[in-house]
Amino acid sequence: MSAREDIMGRIASALRDAPETPVVPREYRRSSNMSAEQRLEQLVDRLEDYKAHVFVTPAAQAPAKLAELLAGSASIVVPHGLPREWLAELTDDAGSLEVHVDSPERRLTVAELDAVDAVVTAAATAVSETGTIMLDGSEAQGRRIISLVPDRHICLLRAGDIVEVLPEAIARLEATRPQTWISGPSATSDIELERVEGVHGPRTLDVIILT
Repeated sequence: MSAREDIMGRIASALRDAPETPVVPREYRRSSNMSAEQRLEQLVDRLEDYKAHVFVTPAAQAPAKLAELLAGSASIVVPHGLPREWLAELTDDAGSLEVHVDSPERRLTVAELDAVDAVVTAAATAVSETGTIMLDGSEAQGRRIISLVPDRHICLLRAGDIVEVLPEAIARLEATRPQTWISGPSATSDIELERVEGVHGPRTLDVIILT
């Protein structure tokens, strides 16, 4: 008998007299009852309550809004699949803005990511009920690390990708990709219940919702 067969035999023996596990009912909501406008309003409310900065912007004005938010920044990092038209209005009005592209061929180090002023990514979906933005590591969102190390995260989210409840969002995600779920900027109150921001990720979260 192999070691594997011995182990599996012991497990089967231990479980032989175990009672049957009752079936747990799954009666939670799986779909939305809200209109698109209601989902947008609810998400903005939740994100602002989490101390994120939210900007509801027409899609055509995304480059201008991004340029406005990055005014005065010296350097940013973007995933290699981020739509380049979003970066079209970035200028060096306040100095030379360096745009570092993180790609499979050129992966930025932790030290390089820590040195930039901000990261700009897209998002896969967002849950309005919980105020949670989800990234699934696709080309426009990049590796998890690029959205965790820089002190500021600017995330562009299409209004059409907002859902109301979690099951709707999970159905949209690619299960084999590494996921990052974001509910406001990084914050903890572990020590004496005092809120400290930026411990586990970006201290500042800016969300541009494209309508």
